[in-house]
Amino acid sequence: MIKPYDNRYFMKRAFQEAESAFEKGEVPIGAVVVINNQIIARAHNLTETLNDVTAHAEMQAITAAANYLGGKYLIDCTLYVTIEPCQMCAGALYWSQISKIVYGARDNQRGCIKMRTKLHPKTKMSGGVLEEETSQLLKKFFIGKRSL
Repeated sequence: MIKPYDNRYFMKRAFQEAESAFEKGEVPIGAVVVINNQIIARAHNLTETLNDVTAHAEMQAITAAANYLGGKYLIDCTLYVTIEPCQMCAGALYWSQISKIVYGARDNQRGCIKMRTKLHPKTKMSGGVLEEETSQLLKKFFIGKRSL
């Protein structure tokens, strides 16, 4: 039996957000927050649009999910994000006490794994979901930037 709401399903929704970021000239990273198989927050990078270095997809998604839930803790929520969170976002996710993080591609330069950023002890993290697609979109974006 095929599960309609699996990691690939939700990562595809995060990928749609990344595509929206790409269309706006933002670094194409997208995120969704899910609880009980329901998306409660959608976001993508807005650092250029808002002229704000903290406006990463994850940060926008954390804020939207907290507003939806009416509280700052994202217990029982899963964040789907197209690239491994950076140190800043991982720190915010730590404080949100999010239960699970699922990412697409690794960030071997600035990701939280490389930077050894601690997550909340109860947070589980896994990656590699739609890794090829998410990596290709990022490469396409940066190749376009270099050719300008």
